[in-house]
Amino acid sequence: MPLPGPGSRSSRLWGATGLVVVLAVFAAVVPWQVPPATTTTAAGPRHTTVEVSRGACGHGWHDARPGLQVFDLRNTSDVASEVYLEDPATRAVYGEVEGVGPGTTRSLTVDLGKGAYAFRCVPDDGDAITGPTVRVTSGQGGPAAAPVSRQDLIPPSIAYQKWVAGGLDRVVRLTGDVRDAVDRGDLAAARRAWLPAHLEYERLGAAYDAFGDADGQINGTDAGLPGGVGDPSFTGFHRIEYGLWHGRSAGSLRAPAGALVAAVTALRDSWSQTRMDPAQLGLRAHEILENTVQFELTGRTDYGSGSNLATARANLDGTREVLSRLRPLLSTRYPELPELDRELDETQDTLDGLAPDGEWTPLSRLTRAQREKVDAALDGLVERLASVATLCEPRRTV
Repeated sequence: MPLPGPGSRSSRLWGATGLVVVLAVFAAVVPWQVPPATTTTAAGPRHTTVEVSRGACGHGWHDARPGLQVFDLRNTSDVASEVYLEDPATRAVYGEVEGVGPGTTRSLTVDLGKGAYAFRCVPDDGDAITGPTVRVTSGQGGPAAAPVSRQDLIPPSIAYQKWVAGGLDRVVRLTGDVRDAVDRGDLAAARRAWLPAHLEYERLGAAYDAFGDADGQINGTDAGLPGGVGDPSFTGFHRIEYGLWHGRSAGSLRAPAGALVAAVTALRDSWSQTRMDPAQLGLRAHEILENTVQFELTGRTDYGSGSNLATARANLDGTREVLSRLRPLLSTRYPELPELDRELDETQDTLDGLAPDGEWTPLSRLTRAQREKVDAALDGLVERLASVATLCEPRRTV
């Protein structure tokens, strides 16, 4: 399951439901004349222009009212800046916008209620500046979340990395079973051994980025290869899968099976010297199932075994492993954590129901109702896990 690099989240809103919504934002170079500080349109919430600069961070917001509001953050300085709207006493964040460039305006939508608010500007090359405190005297707005620092993420990252080490031990053992079956010419046994080995690897999804080129050798596809499934660069689990389910001989699979065991063994042996980036752990929790939807539920990684739903189930296990390490941070920051747990359980039940007697249903044999239920369950989890990624992204505190 290939994972893309870290995504960009330009603006966030902690809304009334407790979800962190990733907002689309508009960045444009604006004239240097100052527009009216506050405007109201019939089509939507109030707009207030707020200055972003070293000397005037947060200036322009005077008429504080409860409810949904849009702050147009106008950077009048010569450097880009991150901007947070926070509680000045607790530093809990209500919303943020990253990368407000010089001479540009970016929008932040926030639901305000009774409380104290201040903008904090964090320029790329300088210390953070906190603007004036503004008080809203009524209403119930969206919740705030305490910022997560890189230091906060080091313990869960180390714990997860240790768990991955144990997983790689199991992958080495299970791929050895595949190789041994191929070596003795027992392709039926090789097919039975292939799926447990592949699923054990798939459960390590949050570590793929740290695996580097080894992941392509172990779990790559033929996408982009000039020779397709016959290309010499097509290796690993899916190369063996293709051969096992397309009538290839044991002799033709001995070299690929041996190469797979060598690749996973080398990865395991080097893992103790690898350092995962703690800042990426929350993002990976989201990307595991995001890629499940993109690659497994579309059948793009099926080379004959029909095991995409089994892989989706393994990816769900992998997501739970990441969340278990992040739970101490999420329990005080993410009010919807119980709902996320419930949806994880329901999705697990849905997928398990598609493996009667331990035999996984291929995607092509799902009924329309079954397919819609699986799609809805995974899509819902991906949306919720975007909130986890945003909440666990480390923020500058000075």
